[in-house]
Amino acid sequence: MSTQRILVVDDEPKIRMTLRGYLEADGFEVLEASDGPAGLAAAIRERPDLIVLDVMLPGLDGFEVLRRIRATRQVPVILLTARTEEVDRVIGFTAGSDDYVTKPFSARELALRARAILRRAEAPATEERTLRFDGLVIDPGTRTVTCDAGRTVELSALDFDLLVALARAPGRVFTRRGLIEHVWGRDFFGDERVVDVHIRTLRRALGDDASAPRFVGTVRAIGYRFLARPAG
Repeated sequence: MSTQRILVVDDEPKIRMTLRGYLEADGFEVLEASDGPAGLAAAIRERPDLIVLDVMLPGLDGFEVLRRIRATRQVPVILLTARTEEVDRVIGFTAGSDDYVTKPFSARELALRARAILRRAEAPATEERTLRFDGLVIDPGTRTVTCDAGRTVELSALDFDLLVALARAPGRVFTRRGLIEHVWGRDFFGDERVVDVHIRTLRRALGDDASAPRFVGTVRAIGYRFLARPAG
């Protein structure tokens, strides 16, 4: 099996050096870029297995780099951000990132998250029945979602996995920790509120209204559940 490659795009040499040390100790090959244009070029040229991408970059910011990467290929992306505003996290996930880490952060935690994301991406496809609900069809085999009159719903890999976890058990109440274990894995380290951010982007993609949801409902102080009834 070939060594997996991770591209680290950050304008701070100390951060790149620290991440290189932890990621190489975990067996990854590490590539580096120090600004947005160089990071975008490396992502296209080198085709890494995962990208760690800072938001505040010279030349092109991380959100724009992410959008342009997503126009060419689907590769897992972890955003690094010093911004704490929820809107920045939502923009990042809408653009297609798989996770985010807020600075200052633990390099060891980031390495564990990278390993977990790559493990999910490598999981072999399984033959699963199509999930059909009123107004929604989810095909785990082709990883496609259609809503209402055949509208294709564009989801990141992680948002798709989150939707499937909920839809496999309609009506069941999932805690944030429960969803993390189903989707992110038991070795996830970080803020459980990452689930809330992904639920927001999932609802946005589905055209779901949080105040009167059709598909994903909030259970106050506990978590979330899938609301749609099976078709037929």
